[in-house]
Amino acid sequence: MSEKVLRPEALRPEVAVVVGTRPGIVMFAPIIAHLRKKAGAHFVIHTGQHYSPNMDAQFFSDLELPTPDYRLEGVSEKPTHGGQTAAMLEGVERVLLERKPRLVLVGGDANTNLAGALAARKLGIRVGHVEAGERSYDWCMPEEHNRRIIDHISEYLFTSSPKAGQQLERESVRGEIIETGNPIVDASRAHLDLALRCFGQPDRRDQDTGRPYAVLTTHREENVDDPGRLRGIFTGAARVAEGLDLTVLCLAHPRTLKRLQEFGLEEWVHSLDRVEIRPGSGYLEFLALLSRAALILTDSGGVQQEACIHRIPCVTLRENTEWVETIETGANRLVGTDPDHILAGASEALHARVDWKVPFGDGHAAERIVDYALRVVGEK
Repeated sequence: MSEKVLRPEALRPEVAVVVGTRPGIVMFAPIIAHLRKKAGAHFVIHTGQHYSPNMDAQFFSDLELPTPDYRLEGVSEKPTHGGQTAAMLEGVERVLLERKPRLVLVGGDANTNLAGALAARKLGIRVGHVEAGERSYDWCMPEEHNRRIIDHISEYLFTSSPKAGQQLERESVRGEIIETGNPIVDASRAHLDLALRCFGQPDRRDQDTGRPYAVLTTHREENVDDPGRLRGIFTGAARVAEGLDLTVLCLAHPRTLKRLQEFGLEEWVHSLDRVEIRPGSGYLEFLALLSRAALILTDSGGVQQEACIHRIPCVTLRENTEWVETIETGANRLVGTDPDHILAGASEALHARVDWKVPFGDGHAAERIVDYALRVVGEK
């Protein structure tokens, strides 16, 4: 296996789909479903970036997805971005050399997507980037580096909105810009029906207290790895609960739970009135909870999108966001991690109108992406 670049005539008419994080799997679920529906030759590589056997199996089961064709081992154990990305790059390259697809699809801005795109690019395989053109303009974010690099090495740039396409034009990308909408809309709407069938119609009030509830998620390194920021988030959540008469349900990421313990904050967090710490739930249970929440507090890009899609007001615990459309439509507010700002943003969000137009397309993005991908791989 000494090939460094694959000859075009050696490539096979199939699509490789690269996933590795739970938000990425959600995004690609409808794309994989349409590939299967249209009998398009394809295979799925799971890079193992976010991987725990029990949670992963449950996730694929929840979304009614087949087991990935390939799964890389040991990636999630790598402690650095470089080590993780290198392991995934090598692993994806090995699979691509074996299968020789004509197109590789990646989606979003995680290390998984950078590794998949680089592996394909260096082998001479065409790359399609789903969610192309999104920008936070924050060079401290590894995701910002990833999304910019991927956009500039991709042949096909599938965008969520006109704004993303305009950004790519300003950057003079080499690839073709195709506005499709975002498949997260397709996924979230379809999965909500499934979630409500599985978990029933959740009440808009916390069952124990009778109060409306907010959902809190935080997992980003810049927040949970900094004890000051982490304390600020939970102090802000407690002030929101008290000041706005809510229960705050914190669906705690394993990383967050670990840092609370390491920083000696675990006992303090559990003592906060009206803030309930729960282990992170499965995707369908989370979606059911989100759909009935009064408010979302999050630092997750994916959760910002899903709150916007289901018209639940969102307060983002960051200083910037790649999903600027959510700010412009009035669905989202940027507040950082200062407790006073969190409370002010939450109060404003709760009293705002929720009739915004969802800015990520009409819910048919996955089919458009699949149709385009199958045309690409059908060409010589």
